[in-house]
Amino acid sequence: MSHRPSDPLPGRRGVLRGALAASAGLALPAVGGVAAPAFALSGPPGAGWGVQAGDVTAHSGLIWVRSDRPARMIVETSATESFRRTTRWHGPLVGPDTDFTGTTRLRGLPSGEQIHYRVLLADPDDPRRTGEPVTGTFRTAAAGRRGGVRFLWSGDIAGQGWGINPDRGGNRVYEDMRALDPDFFLCSGDNIYADNPILPSVTLPDGRVWRNVTTEEKSKVAQTLGDFRGAFRYNLLDEHVRRFNAQVPTITQWDDHEVHNNWYPGQILDDDRYTEKNADVLSARSLRAFSEYFPVSTLPPGDKDGRVYRVLRQGPLLDVFVLDMRTYRNANSPDRQPDDTTGILGAEQLAWLKRELSRSRATWKVIASDMPLGLVVSDGATNFEAVAQGDPGAPLGRELQIAELLRHIKHRRITGTLWLTADVHYTSAQHYEPSNAAFQDFEPFWEFVSGPLAAGGFQATKLDGTFGPRQVFVKAPSRANTSPMETPPYFGEVEIDGGSGELTVRLRQEGGDVLFARTLQPGRVGQ
Repeated sequence: MSHRPSDPLPGRRGVLRGALAASAGLALPAVGGVAAPAFALSGPPGAGWGVQAGDVTAHSGLIWVRSDRPARMIVETSATESFRRTTRWHGPLVGPDTDFTGTTRLRGLPSGEQIHYRVLLADPDDPRRTGEPVTGTFRTAAAGRRGGVRFLWSGDIAGQGWGINPDRGGNRVYEDMRALDPDFFLCSGDNIYADNPILPSVTLPDGRVWRNVTTEEKSKVAQTLGDFRGAFRYNLLDEHVRRFNAQVPTITQWDDHEVHNNWYPGQILDDDRYTEKNADVLSARSLRAFSEYFPVSTLPPGDKDGRVYRVLRQGPLLDVFVLDMRTYRNANSPDRQPDDTTGILGAEQLAWLKRELSRSRATWKVIASDMPLGLVVSDGATNFEAVAQGDPGAPLGRELQIAELLRHIKHRRITGTLWLTADVHYTSAQHYEPSNAAFQDFEPFWEFVSGPLAAGGFQATKLDGTFGPRQVFVKAPSRANTSPMETPPYFGEVEIDGGSGELTVRLRQEGGDVLFARTLQPGRVGQ
């Protein structure tokens, strides 16, 4: 978002034991310092950064770990947390080429079951020497409807200079989310703010001081591969994040701040802080670090070609369509061209999305969008960053792609679509209604916005009338870049009932309070 400043103004005892062991193995740098974690050179390999599971389906999933030195990754899975009977999975040899991170793919898992896992790191020269195992757990998607589905979503982490504050006990909102015991967490982008340094302290308008845990890499903008790796590591310094990761699998997408505010392919940055100004070079380095620090099934090593957009099938009730509105877009502009085949998705991704939505037999099709549709997000005085550009008339520019997609959904009678996003740093609910729109060849649908999870809060933006959005709920601060001490972190919850198929969306804030809820009925083209 262009108005964001670049500078800061369950009873699962085994999981908790493993996560706490990881916390004990990783010492936080002193507040105000810039020391990065050091690699131990003696003893067995350690996994102090915790574990993560990602892109879990009914029969598969990915497990992630980071070692403190070269090691062989080994994963053991079990139906019980006692690990009385285990299946062993031999993972990669991790080393400096991946910043000592590794991912192991699990296949042939039973559907609808709680999977307990532990990761061991073995000395490459002596496989009998392994470090302390780090444990985690996740549920595979159910093959049937019984039991339903529940997941959370949010985005925007460590932005605008608001980092891990030890005075607040770190990012406590992750404990609120973990307590809800969701099947997975959808992170809607801006996992890091590569262009927003984290400084030792920030003084608030009322005189209070926000203190940050700092590291060398996060004390400056990210340009080198090492800088980007350090930015992704930063969030893992928080023990709440590591505990959450050990219990809740993720589906992760990216957006602009993984690289630079409002970047697009081919852009040359106008930012004096950078010596490398080619956004394509920076984005390639960031995507490599992104693929190293998140278990994503369509990125290396699982997919050598690599892409962020993908569909994750969560049984008969839900398919999640993860979009990439960053990599294939055209340049930010006034966005009023009458003909636009590139748009915000690119032609190939749009064709993929239409094809996969048509093939989906799930009751609900969640479109995980890293940017909103009808909220006007500007980029400077005349250009625009998202889909909407403030002209309430017929579709122009990037709106043409969205109009084509919405028309496809209507005419193919694709039921149960809804859009989830973050990006704008407040929480809201919009209902898109053809009767209120300039473009009317679509069926009604909902868009729900949540976030930030750990960044600055911003005022609500204007609505663009092209697709007829009606804002049913909004909660946003009255000024720009409010700290998490002033504006609470926001996250959303989606719960699908296995019996009725009803889908309920709840917009929540830190502490778990429900701000807004809406229940949608299954089997309809529009809501």
